Amino acid sequence: MDFDIGNQHIVIQARYEALGAFNDLLIAVWFLLGSFFFLNNALIESGTWLFIVGSAQLIIKPAIKLTSLIHLNRIRGQQG
Repeated sequence: MDFDIGNQHIVIQARYEALGAFNDLLIAVWFLLGSFFFLNNALIESGTWLFIVGSAQLIIKPAIKLTSLIHLNRIRGQQG
């Protein structure tokens, strides 16, 4: 269900979507770099840390979505 709350809704939603896309990009970078680091024995420990960072960053994705939903619901409540 979507309520028309004007341009403010569109701007807020677009910002959260951009933040989510940037987060996804960073996750991909950490995992790709970590994979390349595993090809060199001297970089395996650093690669492991990149995997840990990427995995921890996966928690941010649902947090962004939940924050977006809460933010938009508050705006709807203020206008209703």
